Amino acid sequence: MSAERSTDRLALSRPVPLGRRSTAMLLLVSAIGVVGFGWPLLAAPTSGLAHSGDAPWLFALLLPLLLAVVVAQIAEGRVTTGGQAGLQTKSIALLGVLAAAGAALRPLGAGTAGLEPTFFLMVLSGRVLGPGFGFVLGNLSLFASALLTGGVGPWLPFQMLAMGWVCLGAGLLPAPATLRGRRELWTLAVYGAVSAELYGLVMDLQGWPYIAGLGTAVSYVPGDPLGANFARFLAYHFTTALGWDIPRSLLTAVLCLTLGHPLLAALRRASRRAAFDAPTTFRPPPPPPPPPLR
Repeated sequence: MSAERSTDRLALSRPVPLGRRSTAMLLLVSAIGVVGFGWPLLAAPTSGLAHSGDAPWLFALLLPLLLAVVVAQIAEGRVTTGGQAGLQTKSIALLGVLAAAGAALRPLGAGTAGLEPTFFLMVLSGRVLGPGFGFVLGNLSLFASALLTGGVGPWLPFQMLAMGWVCLGAGLLPAPATLRGRRELWTLAVYGAVSAELYGLVMDLQGWPYIAGLGTAVSYVPGDPLGANFARFLAYHFTTALGWDIPRSLLTAVLCLTLGHPLLAALRRASRRAAFDAPTTFRPPPPPPPPPLR
């Protein structure tokens, strides 16, 4: 095996492998999250949910509990080869450093046309460290940044889940063996731009029923047909996206192309040196040397 292939193999060392139970829990919370984001379009016109103003609050209370269960399940997952806990000390240390960096980067673009460099870091971290680590990192980074900036509110659980999806998707991209050099950077740039736009799309969908108000041309109308509400939502989204989501997508793509190579190399070097896949063994200390002969 060449040195380059060995490097690619070692770079795939993932600090939080996903097992069957954690994958099932992740799919379950994602399905509930889809309902939580899209209830205005998914609710039947005759149901009480479509006409209820309490629906966003219901999902805002439900999602944190589900996210806590999923994160705990991922953290307690077992590595099939080494039999170790999913989150080891090295994983927690790396998670804390990257989450703190993501939380520190987010205020830099607050209020500046949606320019959020956090997405660039989250996408590349998920790419190198895998979907399990990426999902936990996305949740923790948004939670930490909300505490830092005072952005705690009913929208926070939705932001955490959406960022978890962004990082998880980056970890599911093709392996480095099939994407190298500029191809990998362009793939990450395209993915970063698309995921940043989709993040804004689902967050607009979450807040649309009560942020857009009532009685306007882009308002949510309880009980209206799906097509009519969907058309109004798209008009609302693209009206607001011109000032926030599109600049965020462009910035993420530009940062992936310009700074992606050194950051990918640094993350992969840290992953190789941490050797997350190496089993931890404890050996008794060696016997003391015999006394010198007189």
